[in-house]
Amino acid sequence: MKIQLSGIANDSIVDGEGIRMTIFTQGCPHHCPQCHNPQTHSFTEGYFSDTDHIIAMMAENPLLDGITLSGGEPMEQPKACCILAEGAKKLGLNVWLYTGYTWEELLEKNTPSIQALLQKTDVLIDGRFVNSLRSLELVFRGSSNQRIIDVQKSLLQNQVVLWTAKQ
Repeated sequence: MKIQLSGIANDSIVDGEGIRMTIFTQGCPHHCPQCHNPQTHSFTEGYFSDTDHIIAMMAENPLLDGITLSGGEPMEQPKACCILAEGAKKLGLNVWLYTGYTWEELLEKNTPSIQALLQKTDVLIDGRFVNSLRSLELVFRGSSNQRIIDVQKSLLQNQVVLWTAKQ
């Protein structure tokens, strides 16, 4: 399946725990002021890649702990992102996802493709970036309104469960 991208970072250490392949989707409806990735906002820019090609790239890197789906807004391309998440899981990798939507907004959408992607996601960083709440002391997020959510525990308990780092 094709996916519209802004780029891929093969060895990120800032987009989640461990060494990660960060996949930056292209296109974002939020347009958060002072966004870290404003080049990803346009839905007409970027380039197209094939999900099978990206999964093959994952398989070629034995150092990866996981992948991170970022953006842009991954929830604007949930089917393609779900294929990437499934491929990562088959390789024994964990999946982190950054979204400008809140957990509650995603559940309210009740979209099968978004729900399928959540089922394959381990950690979700939710909420729009708010520059007035920005702090360089935050781990894995840009502003204090954003939450780091343990998706699988949240789905099981039917409430938001915040992620805690491995010790």
